[in-house]
Amino acid sequence: MTTASGAAGTAPGSGFWNSGHWPTLVAAFLYFDLAFMVWVILGPLAPSISEALGLTPAQKGLMVAVPTLAGAVLRLVNGLLVDRIGPKRSGAISQTIVIAGLFTAWLMGVHSFTGTLVLGVILGFAGASFAIALPLASRWYPPEHQGKAMGLAGMGNSGTVLAALFAPGLAKLFGWNAVLGLACIPLTIVFFIYLAMAKDAPGAPAPKKLVDYFEPLKTADAWWLMAFYSVTFGGFVGLAASLPIYFTDQFHLTPVMAGYCTAACVFAGSLVRPMGGALADRIGGVKALMMVFVVAALALAGVPQAATLPAALTLFVIAMLALGTGNGSVFQLVPQRFAKEIGVMTGLVGMAGGVGGFYLASSLGFAKQWSDSFAPGLYIFAGLAVLALGALLFVKGQWRRAWGAAEGVRI
Repeated sequence: MTTASGAAGTAPGSGFWNSGHWPTLVAAFLYFDLAFMVWVILGPLAPSISEALGLTPAQKGLMVAVPTLAGAVLRLVNGLLVDRIGPKRSGAISQTIVIAGLFTAWLMGVHSFTGTLVLGVILGFAGASFAIALPLASRWYPPEHQGKAMGLAGMGNSGTVLAALFAPGLAKLFGWNAVLGLACIPLTIVFFIYLAMAKDAPGAPAPKKLVDYFEPLKTADAWWLMAFYSVTFGGFVGLAASLPIYFTDQFHLTPVMAGYCTAACVFAGSLVRPMGGALADRIGGVKALMMVFVVAALALAGVPQAATLPAALTLFVIAMLALGTGNGSVFQLVPQRFAKEIGVMTGLVGMAGGVGGFYLASSLGFAKQWSDSFAPGLYIFAGLAVLALGALLFVKGQWRRAWGAAEGVRI
């Protein structure tokens, strides 16, 4: 992969902060952070929205799941856009759409379940920021620092903490619809910071024919990476969107208290994402992911047995710590295998993560409505983590022989 650091003459082994362009890394983080804040904002607002609109458990699950599905599809679109017009301009377009959509929803109001789904599609553009922010940062850094660069930029998923912390309280004070308008204020501030600080790296791949962007899908490696991320990121974002509903329904917490509990879980998963990238740089992404899938499966399977709030909260924190580490680990692997297609692969892998999040969030809602318990949804997702572990054990030897050793990077 051609990097700005290489073009500027920085030695490949130089320190991390001197090897790339830190203002762009900061801009990518801020953009990603605020985008994730509004991407999952319907989750913390779900108790208030469902009470106002009279939603069923299944409708609540779908409402918080639609932004993840829309974000999944739009990530692929943004991945293609990044490789054609560059990540900075792509990010500016996406941010404009999100701000305009939220402002319109606040101005006109959302008065039906269908309206929440339409809003969810608009919020999908915020979730699609993943396919822009990560290549924006990644293209500036050499292979040996990809885990840290992608992890720091990807730590923007901590924006889900902001939504969980502040949205319920603001909804209590001003009404949940007002929160949509208030969100436009920090989004607009970050938009101007982004325009001032972000810079596209030199040496970006030349635009290709549309069909060429799907070339990675002809390789099994692309599908494996997508599958692994559908579990790690799918679990993270699915839980981030669903936990406010879980805590209010299962333990009868107020929306504000449920938001605080959700924030604790999400903060754990967000905090360790860069640590996951750094860990993968040190011991290899495959080894890190193996540990991730074991811990996540055990924690998620244990939640239905947790009879008290502290026990359930502890298990969710453990699960989110594992899943956050897994997010950073997967994206230590992606640039090693697909350096020339990093834009579209970020979109493809991110799309798979969004699909996983949609499945988890919606399945928890349907499980609650059909069985009066969240347990079936949690058990199935724990099972998916076990299947991912088995698949990783199957491909790890082939990966190390085929491309790990050739690149001289730990996988």
